[in-house]
Amino acid sequence: MGREPLFGTAYYPEYMLCDRTETDLKMMKAAGMNVVRIGESTWSTLEPEEGVFDFSFVDRVLDVAGQEDMSVIIGTPTYAVPPWLVKKEPGVMVETREGQASYGKRQLVNLLNPVFRRHAETVIRRLVEHTAGRPCVVGFQIDNETKHYGNAGKEMQEAFVEYLKEKFQTPQNLNRAFGLAFWSNAVSRWEDFPDMKGCINGGLAAEFSRFQRKMAADYLAWQAALVREYKREDQFITHNLDFEWKKFGADIAQDGYSYGVQPDIRHYEAARHLTVAGTDIYHPGQDELTGAETAFCGDEIRCLKNQPYLVLECQAQAFKYWTPYPGQLTLQAYGHLASGAAGMLYWNWHSIHSGYETYWKGLLSHDMKPGPAYEEACRVGAEWKRYGEQISGLKKENAVALLVDNHSLTALEWFPIDKDLSYNDVVRWMYDSLYELNIECDVVDAGALDTGKYRMIVTPALYSAPESLLEKLEQFVREGGVLVSSFKSFVADEHLRVYPDTQPHRLHDCFGMSYSQFTEPGKTTLKGQKVSYFAELLEPEGAESLAEYEHRYWGAYSGAVRNACGKGYAFYLGCFTTKEILKELYLQAAGYAGLEVPEARWPVIIRSGVNRPGKKVHFLLH
Repeated sequence: MGREPLFGTAYYPEYMLCDRTETDLKMMKAAGMNVVRIGESTWSTLEPEEGVFDFSFVDRVLDVAGQEDMSVIIGTPTYAVPPWLVKKEPGVMVETREGQASYGKRQLVNLLNPVFRRHAETVIRRLVEHTAGRPCVVGFQIDNETKHYGNAGKEMQEAFVEYLKEKFQTPQNLNRAFGLAFWSNAVSRWEDFPDMKGCINGGLAAEFSRFQRKMAADYLAWQAALVREYKREDQFITHNLDFEWKKFGADIAQDGYSYGVQPDIRHYEAARHLTVAGTDIYHPGQDELTGAETAFCGDEIRCLKNQPYLVLECQAQAFKYWTPYPGQLTLQAYGHLASGAAGMLYWNWHSIHSGYETYWKGLLSHDMKPGPAYEEACRVGAEWKRYGEQISGLKKENAVALLVDNHSLTALEWFPIDKDLSYNDVVRWMYDSLYELNIECDVVDAGALDTGKYRMIVTPALYSAPESLLEKLEQFVREGGVLVSSFKSFVADEHLRVYPDTQPHRLHDCFGMSYSQFTEPGKTTLKGQKVSYFAELLEPEGAESLAEYEHRYWGAYSGAVRNACGKGYAFYLGCFTTKEILKELYLQAAGYAGLEVPEARWPVIIRSGVNRPGKKVHFLLH
């Protein structure tokens, strides 16, 4: 990547009613854009029949991009399979708990099917070999928003048994790890291992989910290895990692946004196989625009490789409730840079005239003429060109880490906190409260934590915590760090077996409290503020109670505690309550951690970092 921000758009000339490539790229260039992404959904166009290849639309874009001095990212087209392949081998469609998927939608592929792999390898090799030598091609995006797609088919289950054999050696070890004696689920021979679609053991089911995520990451590793055989040294390999799709309002696919840990692939695992981390970020718009979605997603992706990342898709106009108010596209664009992005591409350039995403509008409306969104993008492009390396690819050295964990997410799907409160809801509550206080943080995979980088660590509902992580956190506090943890943290081991001792396991001395009961809060309040969904009845044992529950019967118990432990401090909030109470706790914790917290609060957001020339840069976003 160059010194100035990448600014561009996804482009689909194969969807066009006529050839507009030269017109479109000239308009992009006029908007200050310097990159287009093509190819990631075009298998049936590139290979209309088995073994018959047509790269004419790719060549056309590359030719014009070369003339306009624009860069191109080539996407491998494997996330949507052509009809002839499904006709040849129906097993390329994924089998889930609900049965085998029907052809039509994208991202319903059995990633382990050998026929799919063979044909995917052919089209990848042909496309990358055909394009890698073109000077305008700066990188390759492998696949598209890859996940395991709920794969519970024959290949996945057979591979899972082999994985269990290697990990546990004997069925008896497996039985002990997950407590499979319950309801006679214990296995005496590997040959008797049952179909996972009927599994009722949360720990074993979570292990299967962990394995499914690994298979999705391994699939990206396989694609990356193929691309490396052809790419130049100066070309990058990326992937557009996405997030949980949070619904709000009517239950339709478009009605939601990106936020929270992705359940179906582990980002940290997948990112190992990329040279540049990439992401797709979609967020509420108009009056619902907060910036928190952009910030959370960016903070998580940046930390995967601790280097600048690419936003490979973000919204332009899209749906009626995302049509941007004047100035919002600019605010969104700078929000990405403020999190450390090295560039941003819109999804997509033009509004599509037919198909499933007809009304997911691009920068150009269906008339294909310049309009308000395009004109604002022109202003962004002009500013980014002027400021260049001063504003993109910021290096950020935050003193606070917020830990996220796929395994705890799966655990709390099996053992819910409440029907209306998910793991990612708790993550959002704890992250957004930091964000609104202008306490910047890294969003770090719990398995990749380096405690030496931080002065304060926050754990939202870290339900599953192996002894090694608990030891690391305890040592962090004793050596002077500040730990802030929520309810449902440190409950179970890596197999989701609840620790058979005082809760929270191992760290109860660190927090100076314990609990043995939890409850539906009902009319309970804390400092006059409502407690919702869930409350642990904390009993201080050396800790200072920061607030007791206000309730006829639960008033004998604390809802929040602070404890000095060694040279550091540990805070524990035992219930889901208002952001105001959480923020008050954060400010205390930040004080003990020696952090300087800006006086500005939401809706004024301050994001900072060091730019490429080495100067401190501050973004003020309102």
